[in-house]
Order: sequence, then structure tokens, then C-alpha cells
Amino acid sequence: MGVIPWVSWYALRRYSAYPLGSAAEAVTNTFFGVMRASVLLALWRARPGLGGYDATDAVTFSFLTQALIGPVQIFGGMELGQRIRTGDVAIDLHRPVDLQAWWLADDIGRAVSTLLLRGLPPMLVGGLLFTLRWPGPGTAAAFAASVGLAVLLSFALRYLITLSMFWLHDERGVQAVALVLSLFLSGMLVPLVAFPGALGEIARALPWSGLVQVPADVYLGRRTGDGLAAALGFQAAWAAGLLAAGRLLTRVAQRRLEAQGG
Repeated sequence: MGVIPWVSWYALRRYSAYPLGSAAEAVTNTFFGVMRASVLLALWRARPGLGGYDATDAVTFSFLTQALIGPVQIFGGMELGQRIRTGDVAIDLHRPVDLQAWWLADDIGRAVSTLLLRGLPPMLVGGLLFTLRWPGPGTAAAFAASVGLAVLLSFALRYLITLSMFWLHDERGVQAVALVLSLFLSGMLVPLVAFPGALGEIARALPWSGLVQVPADVYLGRRTGDGLAAALGFQAAWAAGLLAAGRLLTRVAQRRLEAQGG
């Protein structure tokens, strides 16, 4: 096994090591899924067909987004931030593996673990309590691809934010702003289809929409054919651009570390 696959496998085992903690988080996600589903049901009863969704779509969206909280890491940053703060990142930079690739591999293992342990329970319980929409095999495969791209995009965004610590020495302010943007512009709180006019168009054009709204639309069958290709291309393009920016910023940060630390 190569170094990068090993990092992902190790991360998967590490993040799966505390099943009771994951179960508690799954219960929390499910509880808030029920609350959000009830709120959205009331909204869609008052505004039927809002944004092209029906009530079943809205309820499914609630539990689907709760399932995606962990994999796309809406809340929380990266362990790399702590290593930059303590200076341990100097050890990471001396590994015979690219810094960005190492932490991407770690994040993939984390995402798979949270998807299995924290993502499936909300959907299963939601299916018992409400009428949810379930995808066919083709839609399920497209959704899996979209979730994979969402994880990649999430990492690219969080990696850039974490690298800001090389200059700011404390990323909490940036993290707070990023959290607000992620919550409102990803579709996590309210589907972006409910945003009016130009506000909705702008929100759907920004990278955060690729974290939740795009995978949800794929799952609900709202993206098919050319629309599906465009949706996946949107996620891939933003992920590629942000990863490239992260690679460039890593080189700048490494030169800064060498200049300061010798």
C-alpha cells in the first residue's frame, strides 16, 4: 500500500475508533433533522412548490443535509491548524509526501468514517418518521460522485482557511466568517432554491453551494442529463481551482516558514 492510501486507511480507522461518540453525534444530527423537517414542512405548506420543491423534497432535504454535515465538515476546521500553531507543521513539511496531499488523504478517511457512522442514521430514522424520496441506482451513483466532489471541495476551502494561520497565527476569526458563509450559502439551513431572485443566483454560483445544495439536487433527481454533467462540472471546477490555489499558497507559506525558522 502506498503512503497516501495508507494515510486514508489510517484516518478511517482513527475516526472510527470511538463508535459511541459517533452514535451520540448521529442522534444529535437526527434530532435536528426532525426539527428542521417540521419547520420546512410548515414553510412548504404555506408556500407549496417553493423553488420547485414539493413537501417530500423539502423533508428529504432536511435529513440529507444532516447526513452531509460530517462528510463535508460544515462545523470545524482541520487538525493541521493546531500543528501550525504549535510549529509541528515543520515536521509535516519534511515528510517525503506533499503537505496538501497528506492532509487530503487524511480528510478522505475522516469523511468516509463520518458518512457511515453519522450520515446513515439520520436518513434511516427520517425514513421511518416521514415520507422521504429515495433514489434509483443511476441517481444513487450520481449522488455518490457528487458527494465525493463535495468532500474534495470542502477540503480545498478549509485547507486555504487553515493556511491563513501562517500569517494570522490564529484562524478563529477567519473560521467564524467561514462558518457563517458555509451555513447560509451551502444550503445547510435553508435550501438555496428558496432564496429570491439575484440573491439565489449568486448563492448558487459560489463554491459553498457545491457542499450541500448540489449533492441534494442530484439526490432529488433535479439534475439529469446535461444538467447533471453541469452540476458535477461546477463542483469539479471549483475544487480544482481552490486546490491549485492551496498548492500555490503552500509553497509561499513554506518559504515564509523557512525564512522565519531557518
